[in-house]
Amino acid sequence: MSLRFEPVIGTVIISGLSVGDACSMPLRWEERRKALFRMPAGSIFEPELDLHSLFSQIQLDLGQVISCSPLLEYPVGQWESSRQNLQPERKSGEIIVEYSAHPDAHFHLFNNSSVSVRELEEGVERASSLLTSVMAANKRVTLRIVEAGMNNPIPVKLHVHGPNGEYLAPLDRNRNPNPGWFQYYSNEFRHGDHLTTYISGSTIIDLPLGDVYVEITKGFEVKPIRKTLQITSETEAITLEMEKVLHWRERGWVTADTHVHFLSPSTAMLEGAAEGVNVINLLASQWGELMTNVGDFDGHTTFGTTAAGGSGEFLVRVGTENRQHALGHISLLGYSGPMILPLCSGGADESAIGDPVDVALTEWARQCRAKGGLVVLPHFPDPRLENAATIVLGEADAVEMCSFTDLYSGIDPYSLSDWYRYLNNGYLIPAVAGTDKMSGRFAVGTIRTYAKIQNDHEFSYNTWMEAVRAGHTFVTYGPLIDFHVDGQRMGKRMKLKASGGTLEVTWNVASVTLPMTTVQLIVNGEVRESRAVRPDEESGSWSVRVDKSCCLALLVRAKYDDKLEIIAAHASPIMVDVEGSHLFAAADAVTILEQIEGSMAYIDTVGTRANAKRYKEIRMIFQSAYRRLHNRMHEMGFDHPHSVKTHHHDHN
Repeated sequence: MSLRFEPVIGTVIISGLSVGDACSMPLRWEERRKALFRMPAGSIFEPELDLHSLFSQIQLDLGQVISCSPLLEYPVGQWESSRQNLQPERKSGEIIVEYSAHPDAHFHLFNNSSVSVRELEEGVERASSLLTSVMAANKRVTLRIVEAGMNNPIPVKLHVHGPNGEYLAPLDRNRNPNPGWFQYYSNEFRHGDHLTTYISGSTIIDLPLGDVYVEITKGFEVKPIRKTLQITSETEAITLEMEKVLHWRERGWVTADTHVHFLSPSTAMLEGAAEGVNVINLLASQWGELMTNVGDFDGHTTFGTTAAGGSGEFLVRVGTENRQHALGHISLLGYSGPMILPLCSGGADESAIGDPVDVALTEWARQCRAKGGLVVLPHFPDPRLENAATIVLGEADAVEMCSFTDLYSGIDPYSLSDWYRYLNNGYLIPAVAGTDKMSGRFAVGTIRTYAKIQNDHEFSYNTWMEAVRAGHTFVTYGPLIDFHVDGQRMGKRMKLKASGGTLEVTWNVASVTLPMTTVQLIVNGEVRESRAVRPDEESGSWSVRVDKSCCLALLVRAKYDDKLEIIAAHASPIMVDVEGSHLFAAADAVTILEQIEGSMAYIDTVGTRANAKRYKEIRMIFQSAYRRLHNRMHEMGFDHPHSVKTHHHDHN
């Protein structure tokens, strides 16, 4: 046999020739498939790629190995009775290999053996083979999630996997979401190896025949679904119903995440609706030379309102997180008009290198309030220096409990202890909750704020802000709280005569996602009463004798069977002022004063100065806060140590 090339015109360049006996066009590969690669006992799979993007232990001719990842083992037999967001177990010796190849291709393995792709996919038995085929996901199915008793699709968070733990993504979603910081801002959530996505209520997905495993969640008031589905060649569409079992929203409570980054407003709205979060606060900010979400800020639009074409039930408002790496961060929510600038100050790593400390957090707070906004101290208390001055001067509306990426850590006791420090000195500042979402590893609403809208008001972004300002809030990882003292709700100040009195504390708690264990009454930062409760719902009351001014709040503990107990929910306090008695905790007051001193020390020493006038104006803010608390301490008759710069003749 011979080949002869005769150009009709010009020159022919031949770069190479190959000869074979392929069953079909060798450049046409088959659709994507998966196989299970079982390593011999004692062997470790090496996931690193070489310079040619090839794995060292498994390769393909006439094809491409797309990915190799450990097999994920879920509790198959107990799937429907296990809890949501359960992490699968990694089987490090068993690898799911995703590939695309020609039918005549062969896998070449680390032990110099080869496996025919055709034989693998046809299920031909090979005693020496380390590879077995995984059922192809090529049955296209429409999946609909509807409200129980209704036929209307509802937004939800969805997870589907096959019999080998392989994640099955809808056609318009990422099969392997990127978890990197600001490398990903689509609508998925990657909780370790457990992958989920947000859908509007209906989606199209390719499934394998046989058993597939579905998990569907929607916030803290709807019962999660974990179901095993049987997929046959006849399956075209599947409809699943979700049941709402708690009704806090119908009683005027609305939910919020006060701290979300990087999403677009429309994606944030979908994720909020799917997680049952009524208000998403999407915060523009600066990260050195990077500005994020600034194009989404216009100072007036609330996305999702009926006026903006939405339902009015799930809202997104773009605010700003203004930041300084030592003095702290401050979230400015819902303000109107031009953006409050600069977004960040003081240099790396919040603002750009060389930027001066040309504004104080307290000044940002005042600007926000003047524009009708809500001032929140995020991921309280860190970074913590100027928090103290802002609170003492009365310029903060709330402190934020933060979850970040952890679904199970609960409310940080460190955050609570610092919050109690201010409450114990009479600063009635409520709690809100945010996630500080910055990648696909964060889920909006992991911890969330519940705020009670006044009975005669419709829900809107403005009435939500009013509820937060009034302190009608609790923060939660799942359990829901209703808490009153003598009929007064969270955030209220009560007055008693000098003789004090006995207060009736009533509460109701409920949870559909996280089993509760204990309810505790917190008085001045300490546990006064404690009671074990049922995991799903409980009501109770205590009679509490009060002789001096105090601060009362409710705390709920909870746990999953496979996790440690956490502080799962906490109410904003009710403050009781007894005539002739003041809320004052000397040790806490000293610590607050020391933080204000720290702010002054920072701008006096290492903080980059803008100019002398600005430096003096900022320092005067801290000096004003210092004097306000310092004078109060003297009024309370408390003698205290001073730093060299703050020593005065009263202590000679």
